[in-house]
Amino acid sequence: MAKKQRQYGLWDSALSPQMMAGQARLSDVQWAGDEETLVWLESRDGRGVLKVKRPGQAARAVNDRLNVRGGVGYGGGEFCVHGERIYFSADDGRIYGVTLDRGLPEPITPEWGSAASPTVSPDGQWVAYVHRHDDVDRIAVVDAAGNSWPVIAAEGADFYMQPVWHPDSDALVWVQWDHPNMPWNGTFVVSAPVVFEQGCALVGEPGIVAGDTDVACQQPMYSPDGKHLAFLSDESGWWQVNIRDVASGETRSISSPEREYATPAWVQGLRHYGWGADGKELIAISTNEGVARVDRLRVDGQAERAGIFEQYSAIGQISVSPAGNVAAIAESSAIPPRVVAATADGDEVVVRHSSSERLSAAELATVKPVSWEVDDAGAVQRVYGLYYPPTNPRFEADGKPPALVMIHGGPTSQRSARWEQRNQFFASRGWAVLDVNYRGSTGYGRQYMEALFGEWGVADVEDAVGAANFLADEGLASRDQIVIMGGSAGGYTVLQSLASRPGVFRAGVCLYGISDLFALQMGTHKFEARYNDSLIGPLPEAADRYRERSPINSADAIEDAVAIYHGAKDKVVPLDQAEVIVGSLKRRGVPHLYHVYEEEGHGWRREDTIVHFHESVLDFLTRQVIYG
Repeated sequence: MAKKQRQYGLWDSALSPQMMAGQARLSDVQWAGDEETLVWLESRDGRGVLKVKRPGQAARAVNDRLNVRGGVGYGGGEFCVHGERIYFSADDGRIYGVTLDRGLPEPITPEWGSAASPTVSPDGQWVAYVHRHDDVDRIAVVDAAGNSWPVIAAEGADFYMQPVWHPDSDALVWVQWDHPNMPWNGTFVVSAPVVFEQGCALVGEPGIVAGDTDVACQQPMYSPDGKHLAFLSDESGWWQVNIRDVASGETRSISSPEREYATPAWVQGLRHYGWGADGKELIAISTNEGVARVDRLRVDGQAERAGIFEQYSAIGQISVSPAGNVAAIAESSAIPPRVVAATADGDEVVVRHSSSERLSAAELATVKPVSWEVDDAGAVQRVYGLYYPPTNPRFEADGKPPALVMIHGGPTSQRSARWEQRNQFFASRGWAVLDVNYRGSTGYGRQYMEALFGEWGVADVEDAVGAANFLADEGLASRDQIVIMGGSAGGYTVLQSLASRPGVFRAGVCLYGISDLFALQMGTHKFEARYNDSLIGPLPEAADRYRERSPINSADAIEDAVAIYHGAKDKVVPLDQAEVIVGSLKRRGVPHLYHVYEEEGHGWRREDTIVHFHESVLDFLTRQVIYG
């Protein structure tokens, strides 16, 4: 069928906002005790539901009334499976236990504080977990039946994550760190013996196994025989899989040095690898330039591609059963997230689709890793990104398309070759899209991440401007139709770019963005309370930088059209940070759109919000960029 001629940016697309809103969010997947049953967490409209899928049976929900959600920091670490039982954290702050097939969830911890990352001792008698109350974090242990009051296993550090039992149930290992570090700056792997007396778990003196204040470690995990402790470390400058001999203390890396084997621990419960049943190899996820694969890493140092999940370019939460079966959440730029499983023989099956997947490959853009150079005070710096060309089998156009420069949040994060439905939404309507992994992003080594230290609000802006220049210089976009869009820290870069570099972008779209760095530092939650110490500098010494780089102080310099969206219940970036910017735009008559979602917090979870946002922002960009 011949393509119709229609202006870029005005193409009709089958990827509707309603289709996007209906997609389930898949967060985690784990094997149950029979090694054939899978348990996963999915959410719709902001509510987390655990599903169980036995062989030959339809999936069933575990919880009806309770909302499954990790309660520490940004969440994560919602559940674990031991044999025929699931233990999960709910949004009421308690941990519940329930059998796979029958019965209602019953609490095993009191209604006090919040909890995440439950992990069951191999003997099934005890549950260790991360607990927070009144901004005090700790590792706690409770009996699996919930008959006794939890005991504190570790306390005194500012943060804890990823508690894990020794196979003999006689030791615990976990990760901890202190302010001003974030978990990607410097953490410690700590272990401690555990003894049981009179129905109580007693944790002995802890000792540091690995890590430092300037070395980040995560996901400690004992081999099935307990002889080795694996963990992830960036001591080499890249996230690598390390193996420690428990008896001798000898530690060595067994992974490929040119690849990244972890992502920053923004949430609890991340799993980037799993042990094989024989304790002689690990199945691990690695990435390069945002594209993932699965590797097989042997303890003796041999490494090879595992040969599974090859059609996917983004893979997470890998789970390995004792029989050698592997499950994960997998996706690509053209495949929405799925729960997938592979047998030890390599046979693969899709267990759960997150969406209807009614769109053909021809209707979706294929992502391409790209890079460009920027001038940083006379030194040339290379910046990375992922490019989505305008793609639609029914339309074509003359000239060059409008473009969106997408800025991720964090800022210590990364855009990878995963299913980014917002990018596909615009690409299928005739927009070019460039996801920018500006300096400070992860996935390109620790040095690249640290390039933003002290430079937030400067280097990220230059890299965004460089992205716009790259699109125009390469003939990929119309120079006077380039838009910058981002949320949270990405929204900050949007505002800072519009204020400091007016005219570079035709318009901006800011989602729950930061405008006042002082207010952010004084009013944010515990996890990020000292984040800016590295990104900008500690207060009061760096007060001038905070003042100069706060868009709230340069709002009157914004001349380009801007759309601002915010959640009324946002506790990370309060609503007043948006309202001051909007006040300046109104007073000066700058074209703008401002919308507040009354039931949303920091990000969109509700289906009606997702539909409204995409319809609204498309209308705004059509008026301001295509017809403006």
